[in-house]
Amino acid sequence: MKIVVDAFGGDNSPLSVIEGCVLAIKEYSDVEICLSGSEEVLKQVAYKNCLDISKFEVYNADNIIEVEEDPSEICRSKALSSMAVGLKALQSGKADAFVSAGSTGALVLGSSALIGRVSGIKRAVLAPILPSNIGCFMLLDAGANLKCRPEMFVQFAIMGSIYAKRVLGLNHPRVGLANVGVEASKGTEDHKQGYKMLSKCKCINFIGNVEARDVFLGACDVLVCDGLSGNMILKTAEGTCKLLISALKDMLLSSIESKLAAFLLKNQIKKLKNRLDYTEYGGAMLLGISKPIIKAHGSSNANAFKNAIKQARMCVEQKIVDEISKNITESIGDE
Repeated sequence: MKIVVDAFGGDNSPLSVIEGCVLAIKEYSDVEICLSGSEEVLKQVAYKNCLDISKFEVYNADNIIEVEEDPSEICRSKALSSMAVGLKALQSGKADAFVSAGSTGALVLGSSALIGRVSGIKRAVLAPILPSNIGCFMLLDAGANLKCRPEMFVQFAIMGSIYAKRVLGLNHPRVGLANVGVEASKGTEDHKQGYKMLSKCKCINFIGNVEARDVFLGACDVLVCDGLSGNMILKTAEGTCKLLISALKDMLLSSIESKLAAFLLKNQIKKLKNRLDYTEYGGAMLLGISKPIIKAHGSSNANAFKNAIKQARMCVEQKIVDEISKNITESIGDE
């Protein structure tokens, strides 16, 4: 299996990308990694930090598409950027999956234009895995589509259910629709119509509306929402986790007694920190695209890149794209 990684996507590239790739190939012997980006710079960074990249094939790219740039430039002036070159390698069959921590807008637009969506899928959707008190859940959409039509909610639910079954190992994943109340009459007209359509969809286990306060308490396994709401839930969760970890650290270092307690509880504290750490979850799969693509967090460190590669590997191994194509055709039909 060959996975191409955008070496210049994200705040900590290319060093963290290289470090994450080195960790990944040590853990997964069946994975070959290719890096897209400036070969000269990659060699310089690797040499300076005593990292061996001799096993990595490099697809040379002349430039980078920055986060603040117009995403559409990936198909114009930035057609030779590290992200575009990586996507083209995936498109041509040189790789089985693609990982990038670069511009979300450019990745969504570039993936749709260069790779294409699964037949019948209206829009690609960002689907990160987030922690809950019973394990984890998938949130989709996390920001690719700020406004969603009712039929898009149904497609998101089908794709999320397939991922939850194949990768998370859930037999009957519970699907919830994010809303301001649990009643079917709550929300916008799109939410009301979406509720009706989701209720009639026989291939998912729809449990109704779910309020944001209940999401992290294990209310559902797949949370469907528009990209605006989803991104706010995601970013609020990230900030809250950072606050909790910071407050816990301050509390445990505030006195001799609390430091002793911290020492006695260090294993449990480490488990809690890992449970709340986004780097342990890798990234968000871009569901609906005809080949596996993982969007890593913009501030990903080496561990996050390693886990994003792990996620890409699982998506290829479990044939997620094939399952989505099959189920969308059977449930909705090509449009």
